Amino acid sequence: MPETYSRRKTLGLLGLTALSTTGIAVAEKNDDSNETTEETKTDGDHSNPNEPSLTRFATVPLGAEVTGLRVAPGGELFLNVQHPNEDNPAPYDASVVGAVVGIDGAEVPMDVPNLSVPTTDAEKRTTRTAVGEHQVLATGAQKLGNGDLLGVPNDADGNPISDEAKSDMNAFVPTGENEGYLFTNWEAQPGMISRLFISREDDAAEWSVDSDSIENLDVRQMEGTWNNCNGSLSPWNTPLSSEEYEPDAKAWFESDEKTYGNAEKTFEEYLGYFGNAYRYGYIVEVEDPAGDATPTKRFALGRASHEVGEVMADERTVYLTDDYGGGVLYKFVANEAGDLSAGTLFAAKLEQDATDDVTEAGFDVEWVELAHATEDEIESWISEYDGQDPAADGYEANYITDHEIRAWANGNAEDDRVAFLETRKAAAAVGATNEWQKLEGVSAPSDATPGDFINIACSNVRDTMSDVDGDMMLQGDGYGAVYTARLTGNYDIRRIEPSLVGGPEANVVAPGADGTDANGMLVNTLANPDNIFTLEDGRVLVGEDGDHENNVLWLFSPGKRDWNGRDDENDDTDENEGKDGWRGDEDDEKDDGC
Repeated sequence: MPETYSRRKTLGLLGLTALSTTGIAVAEKNDDSNETTEETKTDGDHSNPNEPSLTRFATVPLGAEVTGLRVAPGGELFLNVQHPNEDNPAPYDASVVGAVVGIDGAEVPMDVPNLSVPTTDAEKRTTRTAVGEHQVLATGAQKLGNGDLLGVPNDADGNPISDEAKSDMNAFVPTGENEGYLFTNWEAQPGMISRLFISREDDAAEWSVDSDSIENLDVRQMEGTWNNCNGSLSPWNTPLSSEEYEPDAKAWFESDEKTYGNAEKTFEEYLGYFGNAYRYGYIVEVEDPAGDATPTKRFALGRASHEVGEVMADERTVYLTDDYGGGVLYKFVANEAGDLSAGTLFAAKLEQDATDDVTEAGFDVEWVELAHATEDEIESWISEYDGQDPAADGYEANYITDHEIRAWANGNAEDDRVAFLETRKAAAAVGATNEWQKLEGVSAPSDATPGDFINIACSNVRDTMSDVDGDMMLQGDGYGAVYTARLTGNYDIRRIEPSLVGGPEANVVAPGADGTDANGMLVNTLANPDNIFTLEDGRVLVGEDGDHENNVLWLFSPGKRDWNGRDDENDDTDENEGKDGWRGDEDDEKDDGC
């Protein structure tokens, strides 16, 4: 096991791995001008699956981030474009729901060409893909048959809260071959989840959208949703929507304070009364997705700035990322498989290796138990904060104070509400690591078994991750990284290591000429990973939300891993032996991965 880090120990040297390539030319049609222009693509070196490689799979228009990244079990590849510049040509002048057609996402070729960096104005203002084509399925705030706007909630009087909507998570629930319901998150306060029915003639065809099926779900029955960001699909085929940036309860309830953007006022317009901050910041499961499609908040998974809740193949273990500056990595273990209504919530405590080199420093993981609860228990605690009115005479705000959090951490609380209503503060109070800088996607192959790998995106490595105090003390940069952990026999994580690091010290770079874009960002390295999806063969699709002039969807092949971790001491299975992160053809040369 690697030696752990202290400020008195010698720091490691930084490194850079470069990959070379050759170039080819392909033709791309400009739909606006009907002209055909030639653009350059270069072949990524996939000839040796033992070596890591990075391929530019797609770019999105100016101003946009990559969202909605998901490959459904049938190979359907979905890709949204969120908040593009309004002066881009249609349809990329607004957020869209989309798919990449003409490719089987479950069997992405090994020889995907490396898409060139956008150089012309036309290339910068559209969505480009290395293989297949991007198809727009729906546009944010488009008018629906009932008069509603797609992705936009109505206020208490039935009027749209906004005239725009930002598309995020996609979750596809098949109802037959080449057909099913596509669920999409819409990121706002209040937020929304939508559903539409799509079908196509064969695996390579474009989708047909049943316009009559497009609808916003009824989220008002649970007092609305909050900033629905990324999400996932459970093994039992229910969409799991994540409420990000949970509101600060003190700022919400105190009459002389305001949350960011005064969201409590917007929610008062939405609800028709003053709301309860503790009703927002959860994982939302859509039950009966092909039927009534009923959203239900899963309180037992904690209240945080949820980005993704990824359910493992055991249908009990869930890993949850906290998209927050000073966030926490969580784990939830359900009482029963396939039921997220009750279980035990944990937070990760990290111990860093003896280096601050972000390309080398891994972390041993200890899980700190926060508490066990059921939804009914938590709902009863939440309801104690209902019915407050800061405008009333003699109003006294009621919320969980820092004193109550400390009392709970010291074992002096009557119940465990702190663990589920102020989850990040609770985790920090009992010694878990609250230093991650915006944890983003978390993804494992859908059939991952013990010994396989799970990938975790971190938007940037700075501030609380790069200071000289606490559990994380790395050399900071603004480019971010994708971390990898190995699943033990009980689907536990005991070790996290960097696998793809961006920036000047990148450990894997894309082929092509070095350079920077108009924003001064290196063009051939990862920058600010957000959405990620792990393919069944172990390769990872990584979407950006960051500072590249045109954000990128990367295809990352990890190659063979030199794993420095340790197995769970309590794990008596041998299923993790011989796995090294590459899940390709059995004929590929194997090593023991340790």
